Amino acid sequence: MKDLASLNKYFLRYKWRLLLGLLFVAISSWFAVKPGNVIQQMLDEVVQAAAGGSGAAGIGSIVFRGGMLLLGLALLRGLFMFMMRQTIIVMSRHIEYDQKSEVYAHYQRLHTGFFKSKFTGDLMNRISEDVSRVRMYTGPSIMYFTSVVFLVIFCVWDMLRVNAMLTLCVVAPLPLLALSIFYVNKIIFRKSSRIQEQLSALTTTAQESYSGIRVIKAFVQERNMMRFFETAGASYRDSAVNLSVTQAIYYPAMNLFVGVSMLSTVLIGGWFAINGHITTGNIAQFVIYINLLMFPISSIGMVAGMTQRAGASQRRIDEFLHTQPEIVSPPSGITTPPAGDIHFDNITFTYPHTGITALKSFSLHALRGQKIAIIGRTGSGKSTLAHMLLRMYDATGGQLLIDGSPVQQYDLDVLRGGIAYAPQEAYLFSDTIANNIRFGRGDATDEEVRAAARMADLDKDVTDFPQGYDTVVGERGVMLSGGQKQRMVLARALLKNSQVLLLDECLSAVDTQTEKTILANLSSWLTGRTVFVITHRIFTSWTFDKIIILDNGTIAEQGTHEELMTLNGRYAKLYRHQTETE
Repeated sequence: MKDLASLNKYFLRYKWRLLLGLLFVAISSWFAVKPGNVIQQMLDEVVQAAAGGSGAAGIGSIVFRGGMLLLGLALLRGLFMFMMRQTIIVMSRHIEYDQKSEVYAHYQRLHTGFFKSKFTGDLMNRISEDVSRVRMYTGPSIMYFTSVVFLVIFCVWDMLRVNAMLTLCVVAPLPLLALSIFYVNKIIFRKSSRIQEQLSALTTTAQESYSGIRVIKAFVQERNMMRFFETAGASYRDSAVNLSVTQAIYYPAMNLFVGVSMLSTVLIGGWFAINGHITTGNIAQFVIYINLLMFPISSIGMVAGMTQRAGASQRRIDEFLHTQPEIVSPPSGITTPPAGDIHFDNITFTYPHTGITALKSFSLHALRGQKIAIIGRTGSGKSTLAHMLLRMYDATGGQLLIDGSPVQQYDLDVLRGGIAYAPQEAYLFSDTIANNIRFGRGDATDEEVRAAARMADLDKDVTDFPQGYDTVVGERGVMLSGGQKQRMVLARALLKNSQVLLLDECLSAVDTQTEKTILANLSSWLTGRTVFVITHRIFTSWTFDKIIILDNGTIAEQGTHEELMTLNGRYAKLYRHQTETE
């Protein structure tokens, strides 16, 4: 199948394991066929000995010698079967590891916009279920198929050496078997593709339910979600059962073909034996070969099913891997971290997945060491500025300059590594508090972690936990309050010690007194750094060099605190309202 051709690079990578595995399959198959010759010779010798008047001792000697030879062949076959699995199956595990690593690495390279339009369950299904189905092709499917090929070759060759006409009669049903496999395979491929899509939808439903379980319980939606999941699950079940019914056609067909071959052997072989064309041992030999081929030939259905499903899964994987990131580092990008001179020059930006224009002709020049406040209502475009500075997106109009150079000329790792970002969404990993903070800088010492936590006014909370900084916060920080999560994310950003700091609504969940403490702690630390504070309220304890009021993606007002108070516009109204309520 052409969809599986992309796996050739892995087979080339592990070509010696594959070649050795195929060699061991051939040797194991040869040892599996040889007992037919041994039994044929043993039976013919027994018949001759009995006809010649040999006693029980002579016949027993023939049987004992043949039995020991059969035992030796069985042991050798078992040894090479073990070596066959240790090469081909182990190779498939290596390929599985490489493929999952490739898929995961591609996830990391893709731009932010890609994940806006994809479901997490579908992405997880491609790296888990789809890759697992492909492994069934690179391991068991190849092993069983090559075993069938070698067994058929060795058996048919021995059968032809005995009697070509009898062999032709015995193998006559095989072309019909091949035609039935070809027909059913097409049906399996179509149904497998549909099943994988349904499984992705089912995984997405389950993942969203797990993540939003508190919301589900709060709104008493357990039964509705259960009905929704059961509907999706029933659809997947019906498709899977339908596929199983299709695959089940193989096995009765195998038994039919084997039964016809066995009947041909007994009837036609008996006639040949009566006429002296073959011996009695040859009939037994043919029966053994047919029985030997029974399981491998019946496994053709299983192999075909695995191959078809692997092809459907590999096509889904390839579709993802062929998606190219829209945001990439230039070949020889700037490797000097941003010093802090930021210039938004007539920026316009429209989100590609929604068509919403978030920024319209936005211009702002922040000199190194300045503190800039970006104030606006929800949806005014504040967070978009942070995403553009981190180059999660590129402007659709205008340009963003950092230290005089277009942001597209920077190496992405250097650019993002040189900007400390405390996002509005306080995302935490299911790890310890110390490791979540250290995520900002992996080589930070324990003392540096605690220092960052103290600046974020988090240290006093952590010391109250029984395990301190070794406390595991749970998935997405479920063990912590909203304010604690935000302060931990802030500490993570501060630990980077970058020249540019982005604070995107990072204190929205803390109380007023905690906010004042944090801002007081940061006052001296921020000296000489360029700071962007994105907020819907005013930090009255800080003096900003520029204050921008955003409205619907455009600048409604800008200036210093004094200038905007004199203007007596939106900022002045917001300031008076906030100070009166504090």
